[in-house]
Amino acid sequence: MSLSNTVRSYGSAARLLHWTVALLILVNIPLALWAEGLPRTSDADAALLARVYSAHKTIGVIVFALALVRVFWALTQPKPAPIHPARRLETFAAEAVHWSLYAAILILPLSGWIGHAASTGFAPILWPFGQSLPFVPKSENLAHLAGAVHGVASKLLILSILLHVAGAVKHVLIDRDGTLARMITGRAAGDGRTEPSHRPALLSLALWGALIAAVLTFAPPSRNEGAATVATAEGGNWSVADSTITFTVRQMGQEVTGSFAGWTARISYDEGSRTGDTDVTIPLEGMTLGAVTEQAAGPEFFDRATFPEARFKATIADEAGSLTARGTLSLRGKELPVALPFTLTIDGDTATAAGTVTLDRRDFGMGPSYPDESTVGFAVRVDIALTAQRGD
Repeated sequence: MSLSNTVRSYGSAARLLHWTVALLILVNIPLALWAEGLPRTSDADAALLARVYSAHKTIGVIVFALALVRVFWALTQPKPAPIHPARRLETFAAEAVHWSLYAAILILPLSGWIGHAASTGFAPILWPFGQSLPFVPKSENLAHLAGAVHGVASKLLILSILLHVAGAVKHVLIDRDGTLARMITGRAAGDGRTEPSHRPALLSLALWGALIAAVLTFAPPSRNEGAATVATAEGGNWSVADSTITFTVRQMGQEVTGSFAGWTARISYDEGSRTGDTDVTIPLEGMTLGAVTEQAAGPEFFDRATFPEARFKATIADEAGSLTARGTLSLRGKELPVALPFTLTIDGDTATAAGTVTLDRRDFGMGPSYPDESTVGFAVRVDIALTAQRGD
């Protein structure tokens, strides 16, 4: 039994790669469809969903690795000639679908992996594979675009598979030739005469390229893309020029960091007495939390449809040599005392400040269906950094 192909048959290497990839794809497509329909209302639901998606992602990475080998092998091996070379249109279509499948089994898992690497948290790829990819930054917009490509590519993969299977069935039931047998048993069939043409491959690759370009050009923008914006409310003597507010929670054992797209702040501060006050309003519309933004925004957690903003009102004082903003945080219908210690450096008319506080999600009624930390941690670390300019 030869590993290599001939002009009349497929070798054992090509057949093993073909059927292994086919089996993994036929397992992975139902996994994705199952995950899409799973409930997302409880701790047990979230744990099952993460396990299913982890399996789906891991199988996808395996498919991508095998696809690289499969395509390399196909490009370096003789191509078994069509059994009916006189049927030019049929042969052209079969070759185009074949190359479309090659493109799909590369583009689909790669786009999924890029989307995973560009986002944070939820359903990690299983060992021994890593979560990141070289040259792929953490980017909500990149993850969104990769997801758009992944969604379209999945539908084209299914279409290509259906066309490929339909062609195989035709060869078995209507033509009654040895086309399928060449891939199942390696039996030789046909006379081996062929006129190699690159046009089907070029057509398939051109169509895939045009499709990806169209998706990247016309895909709806991520609802959370864009830099954070800060407005300065009237009444303070400092204007915020630049800022970030991030929050970090552990999900399925992995740290996930979220952010807010903007907020409004009024800051009054006197350098001499080291006292002041602040009033910060944070709209939740621009909140992101990696791959689980929609879940975090839903009724189980932030419930931003009902409670569209958070507010922190505090006085600033020097407490034993450390500046602290101590006040009330209003979030999700709850008002609780919060003390935010922070560092402050003033250089002329420019001030830079940074602070960290750890909250407990349960205090704000978040995640009642997640009673332990196996899926979502209790502690939420909030990090604030800002640069402000002295007002007139």
